[in-house]
Amino acid sequence: MLIFIRVTEIMMKELTIEAKTDNLDSVIDFINAQLEELECSMKIRMQIDIAVEELFVNIASYAYQDDDRPGTATVIFDTEKDENVTAMITFIDCGIPFNPLEREDPDTSLSADKRPIGGLGIFISKKNMDSMRYEYKEGKNILTIYKQLF
Repeated sequence: MLIFIRVTEIMMKELTIEAKTDNLDSVIDFINAQLEELECSMKIRMQIDIAVEELFVNIASYAYQDDDRPGTATVIFDTEKDENVTAMITFIDCGIPFNPLEREDPDTSLSADKRPIGGLGIFISKKNMDSMRYEYKEGKNILTIYKQLF
């Protein structure tokens, strides 16, 4: 009989910040502080930074369009350890429901001037992450990205 036990080490850190593009550097600094603590490689940090930038800027730019004031975004950094270490970064906002994973990938075989505007950043985020998951729950967009660190 084989018994498999999964051990998860909790390293959850959370940042709630006004969803404004001016706050992007604070979000990136928050994520990178966690990645540096884990001695994550520069290559993986850059891949995560690209996805974080795209996703946070989308929240800041589009989630609260109908509101006169910016809302907030919560960014949660957590890790899961089994044979490897995986970073799980979750974005939570109370803005307009939007599942970026349902967006059709752009046709990258077309030249930039023949491609419709939009969607390339989400496409690049999907390509840089190991997986992504979206759910809309209790009036909140919840998007989690996963990247194996080691």
